[in-house]
Amino acid sequence: MRMRTMTLAVAAPATLLAAGALPADASVTPTRAREGTVRAADLLAEAASCSRISDGLYSTDEGKSPSVPVCGKEGAVFWKADMDITCDGQVTARCNRDTDPWFHAGTAFPQSDGRPLNSQTLPYVVVPAPSDIWDYANAGIKGGSVVAVIHNNQVQYAVVGDTGPTDIIGEASYATAEALGIDPEPTTGGTASDVTYIVFTNSRVSPIESRGVAASLGESLAKRFLQNN
Repeated sequence: MRMRTMTLAVAAPATLLAAGALPADASVTPTRAREGTVRAADLLAEAASCSRISDGLYSTDEGKSPSVPVCGKEGAVFWKADMDITCDGQVTARCNRDTDPWFHAGTAFPQSDGRPLNSQTLPYVVVPAPSDIWDYANAGIKGGSVVAVIHNNQVQYAVVGDTGPTDIIGEASYATAEALGIDPEPTTGGTASDVTYIVFTNSRVSPIESRGVAASLGESLAKRFLQNN
C-alpha cells in the first residue's frame, strides 16, 4: 500500500512549459460537448512516446523502485502509472474515517464555496507535491487543470484536485475510479497498472467542482492535443 495523500500548500507558478494555444489560466465555461467523441486509443497513441520533463522518476507505491517519468508534448504533460484511491475531502457516506483509515478531511484545492472537494462525487487526480523531481506549477498545472484519465479503453475527464507525496505518482478520487469501472473502495480498490493521466496545461475548470465543465472542456482540449501533435 502506498503512502496516502498529504494535503500541501500550492506552489507559486513559475515559468510555464511551452504549451498549446490556450491563454494562461483559461477558465472557459463552454457548452457541454458530446462525451466519448475522443477515442482512448487515439490519446494513448499520442502518449506512447515520452519526452521526459521530470528530472527524475516516481514510484507508484511506497517502497517500490522509481520507474515513472513525467512526459511532455505541446498542450499536455502525461504519465502512466497505477491508480490508488483517495477519499480525502468532504465527509460522505463512502468517504470518511470509518471507510478509509487514511482519510483526511481536506484537499489542497477547495471548491468554489471554500469547502474541500468531494471525492465520492467529483473525479479528481492527485499530483505529486513540488520537489527536485518535478514541480507541476512550472508546467502550467494548477488546481482545476483538466485531466484525461484513461483505463481499459475508456476516457474519464477529471480535475487536478489534490497534492500528494513528493516521490509517488498515480492516485485519483473515488469518483474517478468508479467512473472507469475500477473498484473505488480506498482499502481494497484501485488498479496496479495501465492507467494513463494526461493533464492539459494552462487549463482550468471553473468552478472546479463542475463535472459538466470538466467533461466539455476536456473533450475540447483532447481534440486540440491530437490536432497539434
